[in-house]
Amino acid sequence: MFRFRFVQSCLRRLLHGGTVTRDPVLQQLRMCVAEEQVFDVVGKNTAKLTVDHVGRAVGMLWQFQKEKPQMLRTVELINSHPQFLTLRVLAENKITHMDNLMLVDILYSFLRLNVEPHDSLVQQLVSEAWLRIDRLPMTSLSKFAICLSDQHLQHSTLMGHITSIIDQMLPSIHDVRILSTLMISVSSLVSVRLRDALIDRAGHLLDTIDVSNYNSPRRLFNNCDFMLAARQRLTELVDSSTDPFSFTKLFVGLGPMASQETKERLENTALLLADELNAQQALAIAETLEEIQSRNLSLLNKIASVIKRNLHVYKPVEVARITQALFLLQYQNPELFAKLRNTLITFLRSSIFPYEVSMLTRVLSLLPSPRLDETLLSRMEAVAPQCTLSDLNSFSFVISKWVRNDSSFAHNTPSKYVHLLQVLNRCGCERLHTADRLDLLLEELKYISGEWFEEMLVSEVMATLQRMMDQINWTNVVELAYFLTKINQHCPPLLDQIASVAIKDIEKIHPSATYAMLLPFSVLNYDPAQADELYDVCIQHIIPHISSFDPHLLVFLAYSLALADYFPEELVRTIFSIDFLGKLDAQLETLPDALNMRTRLRLMELNRAVCLECPEFQVPWFHERYCQYFTKKGSGSPAQQQIHKLLSDVLGGYNCVRVEGTTPYSYTIDFECILDAHMQPLPFSEPATLQISNRGKVHWATNSMERVKEDLPPGAQRYV
Repeated sequence: MFRFRFVQSCLRRLLHGGTVTRDPVLQQLRMCVAEEQVFDVVGKNTAKLTVDHVGRAVGMLWQFQKEKPQMLRTVELINSHPQFLTLRVLAENKITHMDNLMLVDILYSFLRLNVEPHDSLVQQLVSEAWLRIDRLPMTSLSKFAICLSDQHLQHSTLMGHITSIIDQMLPSIHDVRILSTLMISVSSLVSVRLRDALIDRAGHLLDTIDVSNYNSPRRLFNNCDFMLAARQRLTELVDSSTDPFSFTKLFVGLGPMASQETKERLENTALLLADELNAQQALAIAETLEEIQSRNLSLLNKIASVIKRNLHVYKPVEVARITQALFLLQYQNPELFAKLRNTLITFLRSSIFPYEVSMLTRVLSLLPSPRLDETLLSRMEAVAPQCTLSDLNSFSFVISKWVRNDSSFAHNTPSKYVHLLQVLNRCGCERLHTADRLDLLLEELKYISGEWFEEMLVSEVMATLQRMMDQINWTNVVELAYFLTKINQHCPPLLDQIASVAIKDIEKIHPSATYAMLLPFSVLNYDPAQADELYDVCIQHIIPHISSFDPHLLVFLAYSLALADYFPEELVRTIFSIDFLGKLDAQLETLPDALNMRTRLRLMELNRAVCLECPEFQVPWFHERYCQYFTKKGSGSPAQQQIHKLLSDVLGGYNCVRVEGTTPYSYTIDFECILDAHMQPLPFSEPATLQISNRGKVHWATNSMERVKEDLPPGAQRYV
């Protein structure tokens, strides 16, 4: 009996002791399910908070935000909470007590929660991480590299140190996500040898990734040098990748940048493997087929068949992605699209998230429908007050399409459309009137375009942006500049502020972002009061980093400078060097067709501008055949034909007016005539092309002969 009581007593003491040693604050934090609960625990236990408590609390705040869609995040509210300041102060005081993992994690979380890089907390965390950099595990090193990139420190000595560590420790990296993060972060610093080693390691690790993770190949090849090297390596794997798992990864990674011949080989293999694909693999293949704009009907039918039998396993966003991909491919399968439509409507009826309602509604609007489903209208109206401007814009696009397709609208304006448009207008204006954070507003405006925005919101948006002008800083100046360019809005106060911020903080802005920042000044033809200083600081910021630019982006940058009449010699000579043009040609093969053509056009226009404005650079004009290929053929537009007839009647005949003449360097002249000293028209003998001789005289070249017209008749003048 006494022995039994003794055992009971010992057990009670052990249990009691265990209770005493538990951490009550940590237990409270673990029970939190929302940010406000975390702040409540912090506020009640400020004096008791240890470094572990601080690390846990900050990590939980970011985790809660991370789990929300971008448009539902409330980072600004967290940042302004008084207990968040408490956590920042405590973290700064406890830096030396943090272990390596916590040090980098807490730095990452604070940056994601919008603590400014110049804040003393961030600077001290970075300094401490630098001291420990050789002891950081690869997981923390990759996260630290992200933190440095967030602060535009890709070319810093510290990033160079990370590059050296990667070089030494590459065989020990076993996680493809860690490797992809490191590759992206150090891409501008790696040697050719290290680049090839990274690609080899990436290829090995790609064979080990989870079957549903098809984004990893895309994550690894977003740098030009990596992309070109990877394309060669991946092409070599086409014949050996014969199982659905490895082939799907290869198809997703190589397809968008492959040559036409390689694309056809990939499509042929995909056709053979199609019946073995699972739901996720079929989705990945379908989206890649849309990206490369495949016209392989046999393959599309096979992929559609796999999707159809797996339709029940897809999530709402996946069904939306499938529908959009097949629609953009112009795939014809009424039965499948009917099933997709019914599935989307089912998801829509149960959805409570505004962004999801917006996505499902937008995709549904792509599909033909015999009648308007009232479910769509009711769901749109229900969530509209909670929607972002981007979501409201999507709704407006859908309504516009319904209006065009509704035959009754032309005769009787349905109140259901008018009412919903009024709701959207009211919600959009209210959202702009209550907006108080420029960063968040720019995020909502990033993808907005279309008639509703241009007609109903542009003036309100511009007024709101000017109201927030004091919030323009180096972190958002590029986004704002790009937005003004996209909507083609000439607003001197905003442009002047952009110039002022750029001049002040140019060192904090990534060199590759300079193009977007300067674009509105060039495109909108606006010179701020500090124009010379703006362009000078930007050019000085760019020049040391020319070699790190992707070739096509460097062409765009030089072209935008040329529009403003700036021709930095080092930049021009780099672009028109044999090595650069060879690298550009190689990159153009990997770009989408639209971007490829736009890059070639900008290179031609830059070539022409340099030849005309900077002959001392001795850059040759090598785009004559390119321009001839794209020279307009035919008799011109109806308006041109009418103007030509009117001018001919006035001047005395069709041979007295030249239409669409061509100048040296292939500028096109709409109409041209020559008047003598008495203002009488002189006829052109036949259609000709203006050229320049070696002596600088004018040539008139025709199809049958070339004669030199040394000068016009005395007193005659050419009018264009």
